[in-house]
Amino acid sequence: MNKFKIIGAAVMLIFFASCVDDLNTEPKVELTLDKLLEQDPQAVEGLVSKIYGTFALSGPDGPGSTDVVTKDAGEAAFLRGIINLEDFSADAVKNRWGDDGLDQLTTTSGWNPNNKFFRYLFDRAYYTIPQSNNLIKILKETKTEIPDRENHIAELRFLRCLAYYYVIDCFGKGPLVTEDDINTTTPKKESTRKELFDFVEKDLLEAEQTITATKSYGKANKAAVQMLLAKLYLNAEVFTGTARYNDALTYVNKVLSDSQYSLAPNYVSVFSGDNNTSPEIIYTLIADAVVSQSYGNTTYIVNGSLSTETLDPNLFGAKDGWGGHRATKAWYGLFNGGDLAASNDVRAKLFWTSGHSYEMNNYKTWTDGFPSVKFRNSNYSGTSSSTSFSNTDFPLFRLADAYLMYAECVLRGATGGNIGQALTYVNAVITRSQGDAILASQLNLNFIIDERARELNFEGQRRTDLIRFGKFTGGSYLWPWKGGVKNGISIPDTYKLYPIPTTALQSNPNLTQNPGY
Repeated sequence: MNKFKIIGAAVMLIFFASCVDDLNTEPKVELTLDKLLEQDPQAVEGLVSKIYGTFALSGPDGPGSTDVVTKDAGEAAFLRGIINLEDFSADAVKNRWGDDGLDQLTTTSGWNPNNKFFRYLFDRAYYTIPQSNNLIKILKETKTEIPDRENHIAELRFLRCLAYYYVIDCFGKGPLVTEDDINTTTPKKESTRKELFDFVEKDLLEAEQTITATKSYGKANKAAVQMLLAKLYLNAEVFTGTARYNDALTYVNKVLSDSQYSLAPNYVSVFSGDNNTSPEIIYTLIADAVVSQSYGNTTYIVNGSLSTETLDPNLFGAKDGWGGHRATKAWYGLFNGGDLAASNDVRAKLFWTSGHSYEMNNYKTWTDGFPSVKFRNSNYSGTSSSTSFSNTDFPLFRLADAYLMYAECVLRGATGGNIGQALTYVNAVITRSQGDAILASQLNLNFIIDERARELNFEGQRRTDLIRFGKFTGGSYLWPWKGGVKNGISIPDTYKLYPIPTTALQSNPNLTQNPGY
């Protein structure tokens, strides 16, 4: 029932205006927000839930609606953008559709500021940010007694920071817009990566003090804020030039000390249709086949990885197979040298090999490469029926990631941890999936980046990980179709950032293009 409470709260007749060209657009409602809350203070739940929904849904009125300008509502959803820009651009997963701009992502070549998929993520972030600002300002200023006012403000600050995190990570700069900028008409100046980083750090540290520690499925709590802080600090050297691994470990330790979370006994259960019962998930983006439909949530991952050409989508709880995504040997080759049948690791079994070739000779050929069936719409426990839309929630933050982050921080010299505990955490992740535990002599950064691939691929993190490990650009690490060539070639360092979309440059003359574009 917890899963449906947040969805139900979002199903209110509240229509938010798209804000691609105007970062200060206020929500359009039948009543102003302050009047709405004055008449019904409980309406705050639906208003806040709408902001949660911006990360998983395309719009407020079903899968065909959209909050941002696009001809195809589903392809512009926030989560779909994260998968496109974090996974398809990296080594593990490729898409074959060849949509305008998607080929350039899957081959890490020909990037330019007119690519619609770059625009979608930028627009999504700058839709969520001002909408969060609007509610924060109203909740701060209204004289109406609002239930859990301070907690709701902290939730909104987390969601705003989450959107800014992807701006920092993917684009490296952008306007810094807060609740203090509402009703201003002058275009905001461009803020540097460091300035955005500092704002997000400060905002999260303040939100940590007031947000509830209680776990409530689908909503942010103290552990979610701490996890986002840990990720911010983990990538601080890339984002600001100054390493913050001590701080990253401090916040990882806070997450690990929270007794509300534990590793799920079975890996597959974390990615199944009933994963809302998982004890491992810290923060999730909710999907539901009836009430929370979207072509851009996990429906995109599940259906996109299935095709009746080589398998029955009903085996994984889906009515439809879109035949788009396949993994490459850069992912499944990490299990027992690619001999998946001989591997004991449960994660090695989550690829569909029948009718498919090991080598991806042509990324546009469906049978080249193994589709990942890690995410599925079928329930792990009990029976379930196939549906057109996914019931599987997306685990944006989960405990296994925190275990691996702990080990990485220790290996990078962070204090506040030790190698013995790091080994224990890493082996807990491996043996949970029936893999072979490693020795202390095997635990190094090269092992960690590979283990992060085995454990976390297709979860919207791979590009960021490869950049942090110095493996994304250049030619020291090649993967299938890197640079548009079958066996991979070097790509320029400019690709560590995406170009600022042309539409954003046109909307705000203070913005400048990233170098190399």
